[in-house]
Amino acid sequence: MDTQTLRNFLTLAETLHFTKASGQVLMAQPALSRQIKQLEQTIGAELFKRNKRNVSLTKAGAYFKQAAQQTLNQLNYAIDKTKQIHNGEAGEIRIGYTHSIVQSWLPKIIKEIRTRFPGVKTILREMNNPEQYRDLAEQKLDIGFATNPIVPENLRSKIFFEDVFVVVLPEHHPMLRKKFKGLSAFANETFILPHQIEGSDYVYMVESICLDAGFFPNVVHHTSSVSSALRLVEAGLGITIEPKASLSGQQLAIKFIELDKITQKVQSAILWNENTENEHLPILQLVKKVINLP
Repeated sequence: MDTQTLRNFLTLAETLHFTKASGQVLMAQPALSRQIKQLEQTIGAELFKRNKRNVSLTKAGAYFKQAAQQTLNQLNYAIDKTKQIHNGEAGEIRIGYTHSIVQSWLPKIIKEIRTRFPGVKTILREMNNPEQYRDLAEQKLDIGFATNPIVPENLRSKIFFEDVFVVVLPEHHPMLRKKFKGLSAFANETFILPHQIEGSDYVYMVESICLDAGFFPNVVHHTSSVSSALRLVEAGLGITIEPKASLSGQQLAIKFIELDKITQKVQSAILWNENTENEHLPILQLVKKVINLP
């Protein structure tokens, strides 16, 4: 039994006329009669009642008509879905991102994916850079958005946005009443930063900023969560350094000072695995267009 046999059966079940049905399926009437007879033998049930004037469905035939139509509908759906997945128009896309990305670019990216590819489900995970490197290499992630990444050789990347660092303070911090002359003024402050194991790329960058200002940061609280770090700053438990974009939309009792005179900048980059990029090429191309990459 093949799909063409099912289609021919359905045509006969609709027309209830061998001559009309054979014309529609482009098949000689005797050949169609033999095919239907073989189908009945395969199933082990009579599907049509026949006499010289009339053809009608049996009860078994009426049931099989419904079942055959459902089978073909499901097959056609599976074929269409498979083509869409192959063309990057369906399935799922797994995206990793750092906090500053979700505060800036990510909502626009997801909105464009949803508009252009409504059949694609997006799976979003906030991750630090090393986690993204690992999961991209192991093909557990399709696209990554990292901040100041040190990209392994097995991944591809493009920088698409540059921002400034800011030092984040409680809203009543004494330094806010003075003229800011440089980060060295915070040499005796306690800092809130991720642990190197959880965010080595970012920690090294912040340490380099502080070292250029003549001191090494005294870290008293470790957290990889930007939201937690900002809450701790609000509570007066220390200060931190973040990308300016990370503070977008925050309604906390905190203030910030832009570090616009330092050489270090916040660089946002898109990451992907070259070995799997063809699987999601249309979406990857769309994302590059949204973030203004050639």
